[in-house]
Amino acid sequence: MIIETFPVGLLQCNCTILGDETTREAIVVDPGDEPEKIIARLEKHQLKLKQIVITHTHIDHVGAIYELQEKAGTAASIHKADLLLLDKLDVQASWIGTHTPKRGTIDRYINDGDAVAVNGIELGVIHTPGHTPGSLTFVLPGDRNVLFTGDTLFQRSIGRTDLWGGSYPEIITSIQNKLMTFDDDTLVIAGHGQSTTIGHERRHNPFLR
Repeated sequence: MIIETFPVGLLQCNCTILGDETTREAIVVDPGDEPEKIIARLEKHQLKLKQIVITHTHIDHVGAIYELQEKAGTAASIHKADLLLLDKLDVQASWIGTHTPKRGTIDRYINDGDAVAVNGIELGVIHTPGHTPGSLTFVLPGDRNVLFTGDTLFQRSIGRTDLWGGSYPEIITSIQNKLMTFDDDTLVIAGHGQSTTIGHERRHNPFLR
């Protein structure tokens, strides 16, 4: 399994490439910006992009969907509750003083309990609202589970809830009732910053005490 996470764009969103070493098929999680960088990483690993999945539709997580789809004709999936944010990319761009990216095509709406798969890789879907109404966490099962939590759970922090559709009670409920059910050694790849583990956050995250 190829797993490569790297920051992209003004707000340094963590984009992750998941690739199967046998089939060479790949999933990209949160292509927020710098499509040329993402495409170069895919080409370095000789991977064919087959799926794009989005943890939530803030501009820094979706800005490169259009260009990746132009290159690879790839399907993209979000939770439907975040569609309104995607439709307001121009407003989001004005918040941070940047240009409005071209809007990619959403091919599928996914929800709690669904899965997104390519040949050799399957991600489980957990609906974890609070940062946005449609925030999702993706689960890569294995001997050590990996969670792609977007802006729901960070190292010793949680996502903002003061933006459109945010809810502090909801994000705490999502984390406590859904994410904290995983084993302590579960790896958490957050939407920004350093990776962490469920056990570390259970013991040290001040928002969860």
